[in-house]
Amino acid sequence: MDRITIIGLGLIGGSLGLALKAAKLKNVEVVGVDISWDVVNAAKRRGAVDFTERDISRAVRDASLVVVATPIMAFPQVFEAIAPDLKDGSVVTDVGSTKTQVMQWAQEKLPAGVNFVGGHPMAGKEAGGFDAASATLFQGTTYCVLPSPTASKGAVELVSGLATTVGATPYFVDTAEHDMLVAGVSHLPLVLSAALVNATAASPSWDEMGKLASSGFRDTSRLASSDQELAKGITLTNQPGLLHWIDAYLTVLLDWRKALTEDPERLLANLDKARQARDRWAAGQSQRQAPEAAPIPTAGEQMAEMFMGSRLAQALRDQGERLRDIERGGGRGGEGGSPERR
Repeated sequence: MDRITIIGLGLIGGSLGLALKAAKLKNVEVVGVDISWDVVNAAKRRGAVDFTERDISRAVRDASLVVVATPIMAFPQVFEAIAPDLKDGSVVTDVGSTKTQVMQWAQEKLPAGVNFVGGHPMAGKEAGGFDAASATLFQGTTYCVLPSPTASKGAVELVSGLATTVGATPYFVDTAEHDMLVAGVSHLPLVLSAALVNATAASPSWDEMGKLASSGFRDTSRLASSDQELAKGITLTNQPGLLHWIDAYLTVLLDWRKALTEDPERLLANLDKARQARDRWAAGQSQRQAPEAAPIPTAGEQMAEMFMGSRLAQALRDQGERLRDIERGGGRGGEGGSPERR
C-alpha cells in the first residue's frame, strides 16, 4: 500500500484529497494532516482521506509522496518538521503559488535522499478552507511541475502523474519564468482587485456606490475576498515579479489617463486592443505568431527532453530572453506588455 500524505486540508489540499479518492486508485491510501480538528473531522466525513493524523511525524514516516498544502509562509517550518521522518527516496511536492523561494527552502531544509518536485495547480477560488474544496477543482486546469536539480525521473513522473490523476495537465516550466509569468496573470490581479475595493470603499459615498455596484464590480473585485494570510505569503515571496507587473500596469494606466483627457481615438484604440487580446486568450489562441518564437514541446516531450535532450532547455532560454526584454522595457514584449502565456 502506497501512502500519499497531504499536509494542510484547505481548499487545495482538501480538493486534492477529494480528487484522489474520486479516482479510486488501487493500493493507495491518502492520509490527511491539519492543525484543526474541525477540518480533520470534515475531511473524514466527506471522504477526502482514508486516515487523518495530528502527528506530522507519523503521517509522513511511511509516505511515498508528501504534498505540502499549508500557507506558503509555513513551508520552512513544515519542511523542518518532516525532514527527520521522511524515508529515503520519498518524494515531497507542494502547491504553493510561488516557486523561487520555495525551491530554496526545500534545498536547505529537506535531506539529500529525498526528491523535491515543486508543484503549482493553476486553480482556486476566492473562498478558502476545506468547506470550499471540490473533487473537480483541477479538471481541465494547468498544473505547473518544477523539479529540483536533484529530483529523479521517477519523482518527476510521480508528481506529473498526480496532476493527471486529478484532471489537470502537467506543465514543465523554469522556476524564475514561472514566478514572472504568474506574477502577471495571478498575483497582479489579486493586488488590483484589493486596490479597487480599497479605492472605492474609502469614498464617503461608498454606501450609495455599493447599492449601484453590480456584476462588473463583483467580478473585478472577487479576489479581494481571498484569504489574507495566503495572499500575504504569495506577494511577499514573489516581490520582484509582482513589482515588475505593478510598474508595467502603472505605465499602461497613465497612458490610458492621458488618452482619456487628450486623445479619445487613442482611448478607443486601447479598448479595442484589450478586447482583441482577451478574446484571443479566451479562445486559446496565441497573442503573436512571431517566426522566431521557440516551439513549445508537449508535456510528454518536455518530460523526455528534461532527461534526454535540450529542446526544453532551449525553449526556456528563449522564453527567458523574452522576459528579460520585457524587464528592460523593450524588445519583443513591448513596454508594459504581457509575456505570452503558453
